Amino acid sequence: QSEFDTYTDELFEEEVTLNTIALHYTLADPAAYGINDYEISLGSVTDESLSESVTMLENMRSSLDDFSYPALRDDQQLTYDILDDYSKLELDNAKLYLYSEVLQPSTGTHTQLPVLLAEYTFRCEKDVTDYLELLSLLPSYFDEIIQFEKSKANAGLFMSKQNADTVISQCQDFIENPKSCFLIETFDNRIESLSTLSTSAKEEYRSQNETYVLKKIIPAYKNLAAAIEELKDSGSNKGGLCNYEDGKDYYEYLVTGSSDSIKDLQKQVEQKRKEDLLQLSELLTKNPILAKESESYQLDTSDPSQILAQLKETIKKDFPEAPDANFTVKYVDEALEDYLSPAFYLTSPIDDYKENSIYINEGSHYEKMKLFTTLAHEGFPGHLYQNVFANTSGLPSVRQLLNYSGYTEGWATYVEMISYQYAGLDKDLAKVLQLNQSILLSLYTSMDMGIHYQGWDASDVKNFLSDYGISNASAANDTYEYILGEPANYLKYYIGYLKFLDLQKYAKKALSENYTDRAFHEAVLRIGPAPFDIIKKYLLDYIPKSGK
Repeated sequence: QSEFDTYTDELFEEEVTLNTIALHYTLADPAAYGINDYEISLGSVTDESLSESVTMLENMRSSLDDFSYPALRDDQQLTYDILDDYSKLELDNAKLYLYSEVLQPSTGTHTQLPVLLAEYTFRCEKDVTDYLELLSLLPSYFDEIIQFEKSKANAGLFMSKQNADTVISQCQDFIENPKSCFLIETFDNRIESLSTLSTSAKEEYRSQNETYVLKKIIPAYKNLAAAIEELKDSGSNKGGLCNYEDGKDYYEYLVTGSSDSIKDLQKQVEQKRKEDLLQLSELLTKNPILAKESESYQLDTSDPSQILAQLKETIKKDFPEAPDANFTVKYVDEALEDYLSPAFYLTSPIDDYKENSIYINEGSHYEKMKLFTTLAHEGFPGHLYQNVFANTSGLPSVRQLLNYSGYTEGWATYVEMISYQYAGLDKDLAKVLQLNQSILLSLYTSMDMGIHYQGWDASDVKNFLSDYGISNASAANDTYEYILGEPANYLKYYIGYLKFLDLQKYAKKALSENYTDRAFHEAVLRIGPAPFDIIKKYLLDYIPKSGK
């Protein structure tokens, strides 16, 4: 048991130091974890780095085999099962690495990196010097991305022309006004608050940052746009992943956390949609005025901070109380509004979980229930709450590095659906709004699988939506283009949501009258991000026998 703890700690240190941004967002004080010397790096997408990753995974499998599973503690067996599943999955799919895309229109490196840099916290002078070195490395990192995209093109796997045009436009918009780049202003603000630095040192660092932004960051984005412009006509596939030789296999790999086949998932989504449509019809038949009220209702407040404070208090009857944490609501820079998610939560370090940031993209035009449920998704009891709970539940540090987006986004969608009842609306009206959202997400999820697994084109999407009374041709085409560039994105949310509902049904059946929502929620939070089959294996052990 002691050796297993040592192994997972060493594995964590080895993995977290591969990318300095990941290290910074994972640990506020690396030295407290014995991490004092590390190479400054943005990561790598070279063939050599892939080979090193495969070797690391093979070593993980070999190391796991050396441990006696029955001799481990229960919590260690949980970690073992997760690492075992993770390493097998990644090794089995390593050969498909050229199918991955680092320049996805919404979640790509070129759109995410500016926000991560703008939010890079300066706690000490080393943070500043690390940050500036990261800026200096960005041109060579983008060169690696360009070479990766060329390898994809040579293999016939380059993105569609539409997605390429989007990436080019995103890069051009970011560099349109270099001297007004928000990476200059945000740096100035952060360094000003660092009291340990002298005025002259701050000025010197400000000057260095501006030079790097203008001489390194802007040219790197310009070069990336030019490279994609050169390659954009090499994309032979105008449709979904299934049109590639191993595209279906890669798509199945992207569905993190679920072992069900795509065909089974399609049936589950269709069944849930039928149930929701029936329930919605019954509510509207019983009380026709709900249709009008769903357009005219008003909430008590539209202030994001007030909504989050309200949610934090209201959820206590259904969710365990998490340690106190602060939050700041921020807004996406106007230059990135068209490209970033409608909202997102920036994960706080595991050793400094009390300071959290939630970003709202005003370009998404939030109002009324959309704002309320989005803040529930990103804040309480969504991502912020789940992250804080995980950081104080004793999860091994290595598990913080494993990305199970089916769990994290599934949890946030599951609690988003619950949050409708917290908005202070009539119960039936809240249910109508919630059912509408569930049905809408199910449509997106079916289209995602239709495009990438069945080969739907834009006309198929249009026809599918028309079956549900949605006839806006422009909206149908925009949806098709978005899903084309973000394969399996909607599955993280909706399939994850359905899997939490399945876990809840399982717990209710097993515990009968001893079941409570609060105990169920605490159990899945204490287990933490993992494949859903593994969560189910341990679920009842994490729920107190009394259910309380």
